[in-house]
Amino acid sequence: MTQWHGQLVKIDDYRWKIPEDYKTGMRVPGLIFASKELLESIREEQTPEQVANVAFLPGILGYSLAMPDIHWGYGFPIGGVAAMDIKNGVVSPGGVGYDINCGVRLLRTSLSEAEVRPKINQLIDALFHNIPSGLGSEGKIKASQKEMNQLMVEGARWAVNRGLGLEEDLDVTEEGGCLTGADPSKISDKAIKRGMPQAGTLGSGNHFLEIQVVKEIFDPRIASIMGITEIGQILVLIHTGSRGFGHQICTDHLRVMEQAVSKYGIKLPDRQLACAPIESKEGKDYLAAMACAANYAWVNRQCIAHWVRESFSGIFGKSPEKLGMRQIYDVAHNIAKIEEHAIDGRNVRVCVHRKGATRAFPAGHKDTPKRYNEVGQPVLVPGDMGRCSFVAVGTQKAMFESFGSTCHGAGRVLSRGAAMRSLRGADIIRELQSRGIIVKAESVSALAEEASQAYKDVTEVMDVVHKAGICRKVAMATPMGVIKG
Repeated sequence: MTQWHGQLVKIDDYRWKIPEDYKTGMRVPGLIFASKELLESIREEQTPEQVANVAFLPGILGYSLAMPDIHWGYGFPIGGVAAMDIKNGVVSPGGVGYDINCGVRLLRTSLSEAEVRPKINQLIDALFHNIPSGLGSEGKIKASQKEMNQLMVEGARWAVNRGLGLEEDLDVTEEGGCLTGADPSKISDKAIKRGMPQAGTLGSGNHFLEIQVVKEIFDPRIASIMGITEIGQILVLIHTGSRGFGHQICTDHLRVMEQAVSKYGIKLPDRQLACAPIESKEGKDYLAAMACAANYAWVNRQCIAHWVRESFSGIFGKSPEKLGMRQIYDVAHNIAKIEEHAIDGRNVRVCVHRKGATRAFPAGHKDTPKRYNEVGQPVLVPGDMGRCSFVAVGTQKAMFESFGSTCHGAGRVLSRGAAMRSLRGADIIRELQSRGIIVKAESVSALAEEASQAYKDVTEVMDVVHKAGICRKVAMATPMGVIKG
């Protein structure tokens, strides 16, 4: 692929602007958070063009933003953030993605690496047995139509009310694990049929469950508030979303949005940016359906966290409470949210699209959980299965620079197809085992898609957002055992 040769204006070492006059029709400039080194791969993949295209959307405010983990996506780049004015702006399913509320949940434990290492194979086997994974996998929850309607509206509380987790989990989940405005009547029968058997499943692709070891603590005070207290401590990271349910909802509403573009006379440089005014019937219907998928995803991660606790309990012969298995946080990274942000000195209600981007609210914000009110909302940034993941916190600067948003992961540098052509799953398993990382997957061949070589180095990505000030590093952990769908 030839390199993107559009104009980028350097603001500082970590911010690069695409001028508004780069393409006729841009309503705001583009802004990419990246180092000079990361910018090379970003240019190669042509993703700045998608950043510029998003700037065409009616009602967009400030900038069309991109995080350093940006890569090519449907319509919006993955790693894209855009805020639209409620009154005259649009909502675009491409700005959320197919896997609605794909996100991450992190649990801390009181266990040490020395305690877990001798039992890691047993533990991975137990987790693999207890948590359904893989393409089209079916869960242990057999939800009826009536229960599906309830969980779409109630979110994670639906699971907690059925003994799948703790009340305190909800306190440290974005939105309390429930996005308001969900309306099951906006969901197609096809989406319901896809979603009913998949509740409580890890799924495939880049979804995973990882047992991690804390290797570095950058801010001991904030880390201790999260329950991360020492090097060698064991954490568990869960990464999954709304599965085939969210995918079908996106597909259904994209068809509607494609017609809405003509109906409302919206001019777009890319048909994948199909959208509708936020206040229109089409816009409201999508947001109501998207909320259903977001709540389904929170149920999903809630159930999986419960089975993680049960698996640890079975292997170590102690209750999850005795093992110190508390939730640190759960954050969404594919979602559109109605929020209030200060723009030109006044508070404005906007619809913030975060696609492959994480909310990063500061200390004292009304939506930052009580437990973290003094330090800021936790930000969870998984890397790849061979390197490391980060825990960070949101900052006040993020509110001014990026609508309270930061990166969500490492970001791909190789497409899934390219990774599959150049790498072999069995070789990856052997290489990881030689480094003490145990991997179990439903499909060994598909592991090649998720190899470290397919991703940017998350350490470089985190350095950018930390130095740009849109989140602050707290701790770093490396994988010890991984389950892939």
